[in-house]
Amino acid sequence: MLTMSTEEPKVSGAIGVSSAVPVGGPFEMSDHTGATVTEELLKDRYTLIYFGYTFCPDVCPTELQDMAVALDLAGQAGEKVTPVFVTVDPERDGQEQIAAYVEAFHPRMIGLRGDEGQTSRIAKAYRVFYQPVNRDDEYYLMDHSNFIYLMGPDGKNVAIFNGEVAPDVMAQGIREAVGG
Repeated sequence: MLTMSTEEPKVSGAIGVSSAVPVGGPFEMSDHTGATVTEELLKDRYTLIYFGYTFCPDVCPTELQDMAVALDLAGQAGEKVTPVFVTVDPERDGQEQIAAYVEAFHPRMIGLRGDEGQTSRIAKAYRVFYQPVNRDDEYYLMDHSNFIYLMGPDGKNVAIFNGEVAPDVMAQGIREAVGG
C-alpha cells in the first residue's frame, strides 16, 4: 500500500507519495514476445508502468489509452519513455492475449506476465493491490490498484499518477520529469 505524503509532487499531475517508500525492484517475467526479462529491461530508459488485465471491460483499456495519448502529447520527452503493461491475471492473460492487447495501444508498449508467484512479487514491489472477484465465474473481474508509475532510468520511482489524471496533465508531468 502506498503511503501518501504531505510533500508536493515534483511533477504535474502526480500524487504526493512519501519518498521514504520504495517503489519497484527486482523481477523476472516473460514479455509479450515470450522472452524472459528482468528489471534490467527497465534500466537506462524512463518507463511508464500500469498494472491491469486484458479482460478488463473498462478501466484498464482507458488507462492504457490515456498513457499512449500522454506519451504522444509529451513529444520528444515521450519518445524517451517506454510504456509497460503488467498483467495481474496471469491465469487468463497468456502471451498471445498480452501481445495483441499491447499492440492495440502503443507500438512501443511492452507487456509483462508471470506465474502467480512472479506476479505477486512484482505487485508487492510496486505496492499494487489485486484480487479476483468471484473467480468461480468464467468472466470474473479483478480488483486492482489504479496507478501509473513513471520510473527513472536508474529504476527509481519518479512519479505516480492516479488513474484519473488526464492525458495532457500526464504529458506535462512527463515533460517536466524527463525533459524535452
